[in-house]
Amino acid sequence: MNAPVTAADFAAVRAQLAAHAATLGFDAIGISTGTLDADEQHLNDWLATGRHGEMSYMSRHGSKRSRPAELLPGTLRVISARMNYWPDEAHSAEAVLADDQLAYISRYALGRDYHKRMRRNLQQLADHLTSLCGPHGYRVYSDSAPVLEKALARDAGLGWIGKHTNLIARDAGSYFFLGEIYTDLPLPVDEPASAHCGSCSACLPACPTGAIVAPYQLDARRCISYLTIELQGAIPEPLRAPMGNRIYGCDDCQLVCPWNKFARAAAEPDFKVRHALDAPRLAALFGWSAAQFAQQLAGSAIHRIGHERWLRNIAVALGNADTTPEILAALAGRREDPSALVREHVAWALAQHAARARAAAGKSGA
Repeated sequence: MNAPVTAADFAAVRAQLAAHAATLGFDAIGISTGTLDADEQHLNDWLATGRHGEMSYMSRHGSKRSRPAELLPGTLRVISARMNYWPDEAHSAEAVLADDQLAYISRYALGRDYHKRMRRNLQQLADHLTSLCGPHGYRVYSDSAPVLEKALARDAGLGWIGKHTNLIARDAGSYFFLGEIYTDLPLPVDEPASAHCGSCSACLPACPTGAIVAPYQLDARRCISYLTIELQGAIPEPLRAPMGNRIYGCDDCQLVCPWNKFARAAAEPDFKVRHALDAPRLAALFGWSAAQFAQQLAGSAIHRIGHERWLRNIAVALGNADTTPEILAALAGRREDPSALVREHVAWALAQHAARARAAAGKSGA
């Protein structure tokens, strides 16, 4: 008969698991019980206000998102893992944002899609746990199921949820991906992270569209990441000009966060910049055919929005850019685009340039 597994045994397993996680490229792991009562209420209140917009999946699964044992029966612990993604070799984010002829793409999306890499490495970590403890009930997640990953990571000691609603780590800032392993093993849990935003509120005014409506409160319907990635239809006109040249996601609230002076460069090769997407010209991207879009962005997180929304987003950025022959030619080339969605945004962009030209002519004639 096998001897019963003791708390000391599981503590040793925890230490070995952390060591193996480092060999797999994870920058930190932590363990929590998955008890998220307060976070469940916060989520329900957020949903009740409609601030999730078209993201119906946020409410589709009921309490499974905030109750791990309902998503995977038997779950006793949640292992949260963190992996840095900051592409240190990329052009300066601030410099790209300042040049309206260039396209800004959120730094997390400059390399390969993180989902497969995170899931693969999490599975290897779970396999190692099995080798240490024997067969057990578990499942790995990386944006692949209804999981409150930031709250779980906070409770696992990996960081605190900042006023911009992103997770922040004292030793690594906020440029990292999260993933989870739900398990029925009674592993020792870590202390939740304490908050260290203090009186700082730099992220609130930094948001171009005012999506951070109050500390720790995000109206996703105004968030540029939502508008450029999740929203299916037309981008609301009042939010187009504030988008500037951001065509996929937005990093502004993180760029001003003082804790990101501790951000660490990605060690994972998959997160390095591909196809010079760190500072591409808007007009060049707008000329991509559907086939070019598919070829250039295969394996990228960007690919999932499709060619039509890609063009929609770029059309808005072109409308916000200074008027140049290159910009006007790019827009004119898609004035009769097969997509009504693209045509509408192109028409808006051309109207912006025409209005600025009239205003400039009026000033010169005054």
